[in-house]
Amino acid sequence: MNAHLQPTGSAYFITKETQEIERHTLSVLVDNEPGILARVVGLFSARGYNIESLTVSETEHGRRLSRITVVVTATPRTLVQIKLQLERLVPVHKVHDLTSEGASLERELALIKVAGSGDHRAETLRLADAFRAQIVDATVESFVFEVTGKPSKIDSFITLMTPLGLVEVVRTGLAAISRGPQGM
Repeated sequence: MNAHLQPTGSAYFITKETQEIERHTLSVLVDNEPGILARVVGLFSARGYNIESLTVSETEHGRRLSRITVVVTATPRTLVQIKLQLERLVPVHKVHDLTSEGASLERELALIKVAGSGDHRAETLRLADAFRAQIVDATVESFVFEVTGKPSKIDSFITLMTPLGLVEVVRTGLAAISRGPQGM
């Protein structure tokens, strides 16, 4: 018997599947018609899938198409199910998993209200400048900043503003697009 041969046995073996939760950004091109957003969200909620972020807007006015960007965390098996179920919805034209397909750009916008006076106010302005946050409203007691960038940048800004007098945060949700010359 040759040393490199394995003992005989079943030709079938079980490979262990990864069941780790992963974060994926899905881009869904749909007809811009009443009720489509409710149908997409209903698909997620009926199956117990959690949506981390959801944005939607008409992107091709002439063709009346909208783009829904959904950020979801799930196991690889669940992600496959989500994509298949989205593709089955009648007004859905395309579903792209931007995370799996390669390089993509992700941005988010946040409005962040911070109250404070004295040294806290000066520190707030210094940090806002470092993050390139724009002042969109200012009173003698507070600021409202507009911050645009990757979600991690916005998270960092919020963390730094918390001890300085963070009052309120409003986030748009993620907008994402694939890199390169191809369109959706």
